[in-house]
Amino acid sequence: MVSVLDAPSKTDSTESAAALLAWYDRHRRILPWRALPGETPDPYRVWLSEIMLQQTTVTAVKPYYERFLARFPTVEALAQAPQEAVMQAWAGLGYYSRARNLHACAKMVVAVHGGRFPAEEKALLSLPGIGAYTAGAIAAIAFGKVAVAVDGNVERVMSRLHAVTEPLPSAKPLIRELTLAMVPQRRPGDFAQALMDLGATICTPKKPACVLCPLALPCRARAAALAETFPRKETKTTGRLRRGAAFVALRADGRVLLRTRPPKGLLGGMAEVPVSDWRHDYAISEALRDAPLAGPWRRAPGTVRHVFTHFPLELAVFTATFGIDTAPPAGGRWVPRHDLAGEALPNVMRKVLEKALGG
Repeated sequence: MVSVLDAPSKTDSTESAAALLAWYDRHRRILPWRALPGETPDPYRVWLSEIMLQQTTVTAVKPYYERFLARFPTVEALAQAPQEAVMQAWAGLGYYSRARNLHACAKMVVAVHGGRFPAEEKALLSLPGIGAYTAGAIAAIAFGKVAVAVDGNVERVMSRLHAVTEPLPSAKPLIRELTLAMVPQRRPGDFAQALMDLGATICTPKKPACVLCPLALPCRARAAALAETFPRKETKTTGRLRRGAAFVALRADGRVLLRTRPPKGLLGGMAEVPVSDWRHDYAISEALRDAPLAGPWRRAPGTVRHVFTHFPLELAVFTATFGIDTAPPAGGRWVPRHDLAGEALPNVMRKVLEKALGG
């Protein structure tokens, strides 16, 4: 099978890049981490935003970014912060390994690079949590290097522009090659952001606004009236449903029992109420065997459902109230209810607490 009809000429690529940059100059999005025309991009802000935007929408990231930047305004401030503070600031954004890598990266930038992010992709790739996409984005946007940053938006734009029939993810190397061939020597950072903006606002997954697109003329998918069928994707398999139990222990003085998950693995280093193992064959009828304390446990109506990247989860929630002198079990701590907002609680635990405590 031919994955792309034929390679674009250098002239075609140059003209397409020029058209895209002209469109970007008129329609660029104003984002809190993006330098305005004439401003010098801040590598720290570029890096922070790109890490936050992985698997997360711009709308969701904006308030987190602004609060995070106010709390840790420089890479030095972030490196010096305790990990618990970083996890608290990240809580709710999901994909929590990003926060741990973010903190480790900040420490390495300070310790190894004197607080300055390296400009070259190879050096950037040696930092924790920075892969090919993020390295390309930082190199291009923050340092003006000829580099590519291929995210989902860019994959969609380029697969339509060239009618790439090979499905994702196997088409990723080809799309990266096509994108690199199009990057201009001048303004590679603006080009990277222009492709992102085009995919986010014009070349959308459904009902793309082809009539407004600066790349409409050379777009092969549009010419064939097949834009919405690209990019082609391999069939995705959904993980098997897992079940478990969550235990919300309340003390008579209004404190809630929490503990911290192990630093490695799913939701590593985050706070949680005590929970059972999460298994597809978990027997809810025997859940009280996993309770952290012996007590008058009662099951809340219904369940809490949450979807992780690789599997859906269904939790039965149990609540019980204990005397004011009750000691926490090993690894647990009693937290005042009014302090829960400051804990590094992932979304699934916030759902559990909302069901148990009523918000």
